[in-house]
Amino acid sequence: MCDLETPRLRLRPLTTGDLPALAEMLADPEVMRHSLRGVCDDMATRIFLDWCFDCYIKHRTGPLALVDRQDGNFIGFCGVSPEKIEGTMELNLGYRLARRYWGQGLATEASIAALGHAFTDKRFDSIVAIVESAHTASVRVVEKVGFGCFETLEFHKRPVRLYRMQRAQWQQRLAAEPH
Repeated sequence: MCDLETPRLRLRPLTTGDLPALAEMLADPEVMRHSLRGVCDDMATRIFLDWCFDCYIKHRTGPLALVDRQDGNFIGFCGVSPEKIEGTMELNLGYRLARRYWGQGLATEASIAALGHAFTDKRFDSIVAIVESAHTASVRVVEKVGFGCFETLEFHKRPVRLYRMQRAQWQQRLAAEPH
């Protein structure tokens, strides 16, 4: 696992030192309103963190801590992780930010970095994003970073949008950006 940097963020593997800030964020009902798994208590947060460590070892990818480059504060997480969808293992872009960091474009900034790393450095072929239609902020993020078409399906007994991006689409997006 490696560290990534954006103008405002450092993305790095999560550590046990992130547990207090992660637990506080995942216990916030507003942050977790659109989470398919709901609010996390301390035990659920520890299980999530162990799952992240397992992802790093088994899949060479997973949620990365988002840290403010200026003050070092924990902002949330973002990354590409394995997810079983309709019986098939997929790589899923996921992110979650503490509420005080909402509305600043940080999820978009982190997602672009995570996708760039996944498609360019890891050479993954396809990445999905799973979003509830009602989660308009998250819909905006995935569409801003380049996900377009989606299919509607049931995931964890909830209706969601499943977006998919291929590496070739990511490369076309990069080629179209002004330099």
